[in-house]
Amino acid sequence: MTYTLHRLAAGSYDLILQGAIVGTVVREVARNGEVRCWYAELLSPAPPLPAPFAHEAHRFDTLEATVAWLGGATVQEGG
Repeated sequence: MTYTLHRLAAGSYDLILQGAIVGTVVREVARNGEVRCWYAELLSPAPPLPAPFAHEAHRFDTLEATVAWLGGATVQEGG
């Protein structure tokens, strides 16, 4: 399965699988502007969950770690 992240705005991506939006990837930012973490979240927790999801949402320290976990997802800028 190949995922694509389509950037919506800074720190916000649609998570696309086989041409359909299945979730989001978003960053959490502290009040001081520091990036705390990134989340990959499915729109629906209904089984079967697409690999590699074991839960509806997963937390990562960086966007790069998120992309790697998604099997090297392609990142597309908006536009």
